[in-house]
Amino acid sequence: MNGNNYYYGDNVSMHGGSGNTGIVKNGATGDADPALRLALAELIREVGELRDRLPQPSAQLIDESLPVLAAEAAPPAERHRALLAVAAIAAAVGAVGQPVAEAANRILQMVSGQ
Repeated sequence: MNGNNYYYGDNVSMHGGSGNTGIVKNGATGDADPALRLALAELIREVGELRDRLPQPSAQLIDESLPVLAAEAAPPAERHRALLAVAAIAAAVGAVGQPVAEAANRILQMVSGQ
């Protein structure tokens, strides 16, 4: 994803045979709903695949939205804006973006209680 790293879940770093950093626990402490965590992880994966097919301004907006989507406990208003941005961009690119748009809209429904 354009050199950026987004971690959702545990991150294991091994550097040689000694002095390993071990496991960074990125457990979901903010989002209690496992279905929401899974849906966000899948959306982030799909967005990563779509990103390289986008024009630069859209890719930049995706890059700005991904950290909010990947955050353990993003403020609801920020997450809502990021989901809307991703859904709009994905819808604008047509059939190639349809799975991303549908995933973002499903998550919007989950977080709005619909």
